[in-house]
Amino acid sequence: MGGTVITEQTWNRSLNVNLDAAQVKRAENDTGRVTRAGRIVEHVAGLLFAGAYKPGERLPSVRQAAREQGVSKNTMAEAYDRLVAQGLLEARPGSGYYVAQFQLRRPTQPAPHVVSAIDVVSLLREQLDRHYEVRPGDGRPPSSWTEGSELRRYFSSFKTGDIADVEFGYGSGWGYGPLRDRVRMTLLERSIAVEPDGLLLTSGANHGLDLIIRHLIEPGDTVFVDDPGYYPLFAKLTLAKARMIGIRRGPDGPDLEDLSAKLALHRPKIFFTQSLAHNPTGSTLSPAVAFGLMRLAEHRGFLIVENDALADIVPPTLPRLAALDQLNRVLYVGTFSKTLSASLRCGYIAGQPSIVSSLSNLKMLTMVASSDYVERFVFNLIQGGQYLRHLRRLKARVEEAHKASKAEMEAAGLTVRPTVTPGFYLWAEFPDHDDELGICREAAEQGIFLAPGQVFTPDRKARGPAAIRVNVAYGTHPRFIDFLRRKTGEPPR
Repeated sequence: MGGTVITEQTWNRSLNVNLDAAQVKRAENDTGRVTRAGRIVEHVAGLLFAGAYKPGERLPSVRQAAREQGVSKNTMAEAYDRLVAQGLLEARPGSGYYVAQFQLRRPTQPAPHVVSAIDVVSLLREQLDRHYEVRPGDGRPPSSWTEGSELRRYFSSFKTGDIADVEFGYGSGWGYGPLRDRVRMTLLERSIAVEPDGLLLTSGANHGLDLIIRHLIEPGDTVFVDDPGYYPLFAKLTLAKARMIGIRRGPDGPDLEDLSAKLALHRPKIFFTQSLAHNPTGSTLSPAVAFGLMRLAEHRGFLIVENDALADIVPPTLPRLAALDQLNRVLYVGTFSKTLSASLRCGYIAGQPSIVSSLSNLKMLTMVASSDYVERFVFNLIQGGQYLRHLRRLKARVEEAHKASKAEMEAAGLTVRPTVTPGFYLWAEFPDHDDELGICREAAEQGIFLAPGQVFTPDRKARGPAAIRVNVAYGTHPRFIDFLRRKTGEPPR
């Protein structure tokens, strides 16, 4: 038969070793309970990767192993089959199960641009893993703000309309037609006219930015970005090997003097910017800056990508570059994920049909289609009025939290950048401190998650006094405010 048999003593001893918390978590099934098969799979896999067994060794038979471990033959067979599916065991008909001839890949040193991109998104990783109790550095509103009230009831009874109309397939590469039409109507309210083939649905704003970068940016191309600006964008541009030049972000948008000075030295292909309720500074574009920026774009021949992630909670009459330009030089990116739910990845790109058509082809090549189910879900929320009612509550929460957070932080001795329109973010500086990372490390030791200002700069360098981006949902937390007061020397509340 070949191979060395794993003895009963070795088998029993190995399975009696306690599973650690991570193994147990991975072995949980959909009901949250740890399955017996899962315990066996996780533990045996761990031993194999640790080198406890040699390739070619034979495991006890299904009957024998099931008897020894006190489980049914079906459970034991399921565990073996999972290990075979993972490539760790080999099933030999009429003989049994053997340790496969697998080899662990040694970690390779990633390319420098990949290292830099991964380093930039370390803040995003913490937002997903959520290790900290107090989270003013988080980039998202709490789920209670976006998935409660109207939405929670609708989540539990999701209907796609007449089930006979639902095609159980990929859906259109352009996205769900009725939602595309509804988005075009919404953009008209913002004075942005979009042709029918000038709008593409995406899996959120980040997916839209990724498609644009893949299609339009070649290695070595120069691009302008807000400084400070949207750090996940910096990671994407780093992966694309683009040359990023930061344009100083002022209280009323990009600094036109800084932009003009850098246009004298560089020829950007694209300027990536966010006009309203800017992430991370909270600033909003003024009409004068908007007109000046569009004149420079026309004169110097660069495109603009306008990220309007919080469009649904700010007034539709505020100045937007896409409205001034009518999508001639502007690609307009929007999303429902920021205001609806981070788990519902649904967004869109609007622009010239020739560009959007190419982006649609790229979308189909890279992911076939975005989720038809999610897009139907979002459409039905809009059509049924639930989304409108949800937005009213969300706006009220944001306005209240924005005002309270700004007042608390200023009272604690920080300098908070002025804002015109309440949004999710405030930009605050420590007037007498310049060690941003030191402040953030000290906060982390106390269970407080902060977002240091230099993460939001394209070159990862601090600018002036230590600064942090603050999510207004957590900006009044007592532990956070007490920490700020200790750092600035203000007396406790």
